[in-house]
Amino acid sequence: MEVNPNSQQPTGSNVAPNGLGNVQRPGEYLRQVRISQQRDIKTVATDLNMPLKTLEALEKDEYKSLPEATFIKGYYRSYAKYLKVDATAIIQRFDDIYQNDTGLMPNHALNNSPIKIMGKLPGSNSDRNKKWLKRALIAIAVLAVIWAVVAGVQKWSSSKNGDTDAKPQQSDVEILSMNNSSSNSSGDQMVLNFSHPTSVKIVDSTGKVLATGRQSATLTLTGESPFQIRLDDASAVSLSLNNEQISLSPYTVNGKAEFRLSR
Repeated sequence: MEVNPNSQQPTGSNVAPNGLGNVQRPGEYLRQVRISQQRDIKTVATDLNMPLKTLEALEKDEYKSLPEATFIKGYYRSYAKYLKVDATAIIQRFDDIYQNDTGLMPNHALNNSPIKIMGKLPGSNSDRNKKWLKRALIAIAVLAVIWAVVAGVQKWSSSKNGDTDAKPQQSDVEILSMNNSSSNSSGDQMVLNFSHPTSVKIVDSTGKVLATGRQSATLTLTGESPFQIRLDDASAVSLSLNNEQISLSPYTVNGKAEFRLSR
């Protein structure tokens, strides 16, 4: 009578088999050995640090419920070593029946395997290169931050020294001479007070430049409105037109103010 080598063989004996039979399946053989050694399957699963469902599928040779063949062979070797039996014949029999059971080669990775392909082991050249690249980028970023801080401190120090050196009574602002009759009869009067030096430029409606340059003292100007005004640091200036105080905040962007002003 011809026997199907892939069919489940009747079991139940507690007598340990001397070896893997010619038609016996690997998982069934290991199950018989376990039973003959009176080992509980749950205890074995715990000892092998293997999920109980995985061990049950292994003993039933249910390969489609298990990961790819490489891992199944690893399970068989661990189980055989645990039961103190030779794993060589078990692995050979597995290679013989795996393709017939699954239609796949023993070295084929299953698409639905619960164990996916992992990256390279720690310490590989790729990982080391990535670590060094990451460290280099961090070092560059730290150096950039340090450079920015140093540049900022130097700029602030230079600005502070320049402000300290500036004398309130001195001004390099250019004030154009106005026609006396225009100034006294029909002009608008603008007054600028400064808390610290800053650059200004003021042009009246006739196109005359009333003031331009850096100023730190009170500035009184007369001209025809509307005025075109530019202040490099609006926070340093208090401005009034014809004795009416003008708020600069609506015209200030990033500290600078540039606007037209009329009476």
